[in-house]
Amino acid sequence: MRRLENYRHTIAACHTGYISQAIVNNFIPLLFLTFQASYGVSYGMLSLLILINFATQLIIDLLAVKLVDRIGYRPLAVAAHIFIALGLVGIGTLPELLPPFAGLCVPIVVYAMGGGLTEVIISPLVEACPTDKKSASMSLLHSSYCWGSVLVIALSTGFFALFGIRYWKLLSLLWAIVPLLNAVYFLFVPIFTLTQRGESMKPAALLKSRVFLLFILLMLCAGAAEQCISQWASAFVESGLKVSKTVGDLAGPCLFFVLMGTSRVVHAKTDGKVRPVLYLSACAALLTGGYLLTALVKNPAVALCGCALCGIAVGAMWPGILSLAAAKIPNGGTAMFALLALAGDMGCAAGPIFVGGIAEASSLGMGLLAAVVFPFALLLLFLFLSPLKKH
Repeated sequence: MRRLENYRHTIAACHTGYISQAIVNNFIPLLFLTFQASYGVSYGMLSLLILINFATQLIIDLLAVKLVDRIGYRPLAVAAHIFIALGLVGIGTLPELLPPFAGLCVPIVVYAMGGGLTEVIISPLVEACPTDKKSASMSLLHSSYCWGSVLVIALSTGFFALFGIRYWKLLSLLWAIVPLLNAVYFLFVPIFTLTQRGESMKPAALLKSRVFLLFILLMLCAGAAEQCISQWASAFVESGLKVSKTVGDLAGPCLFFVLMGTSRVVHAKTDGKVRPVLYLSACAALLTGGYLLTALVKNPAVALCGCALCGIAVGAMWPGILSLAAAKIPNGGTAMFALLALAGDMGCAAGPIFVGGIAEASSLGMGLLAAVVFPFALLLLFLFLSPLKKH
């Protein structure tokens, strides 16, 4: 089997990997109402499906460190995409072959395994490529998730408008082609590693490092700040602007992903021109302002501008923090990326729940106002991080 030699193929495969992850994270939620109508799935069952997805990814995040050391990046990259493809195929077939709820749970576990592996291995694969501008490469990589999300929402909405929602199973099978082809692509691309076998820090050593614990807190807050606004954007737009669900999805999460993707491209262009910590500190300050604008201003149109500001400001956080961690802890290796992914995923889950709990007790505006604690914490943490040198 002849392997490709240019590392650009590795980067292209990694970009497609994040697009594959965007497919499962954004296509399935579009079908929640369809699941209710077709299979009698309650809101409680839908919440359980989300929890199953989240819990599976967290477990894979924890296991990934030892899996990479024992199996290697290439087999896991191929397996991750096969899991995603099988999950999408299963969503379109298993509910008719098994009891409907079980037929939804099984493929969600399968594609969540692929999503968890993708989250852990894709970033270190790109970071290890022999590129000159690491931070730029990381920002462009994570922008692929945003553009993939926009693509999935827009194309799926268009497909349903043209052919009807009754053909959602066919669309699920069509989306499975993307990760399947990328699994084949990963068989041929060159694979680079951050450290030689045995040279990277062990999880126990990382957790004893104050610098690494600071990055853990940064990822927790970044994940929470991103998902608080993105998960509640559609509901906020619908309730504030009094528009339909379709318009709410396009003006809410779809617009958010467009702006977040644009922000990551802009961040890539600034690599080497602005100090990373200074740039991310400015983004944290802007994000804090966006949250306050969204939560405190009563004019719906101005509040929507606050949501847009949040999308622009939060875009650089996740890739920027990962690149900073790789620079500050150069021998962190796969364990570092896996634990940071775990922290980010925990923030992604906890943030929206935090907002939802306060919104239920008071209002959505109050929930978003309380969530300003996450971007403000980011700003304070970056001030602590600025004087630190390589660990």
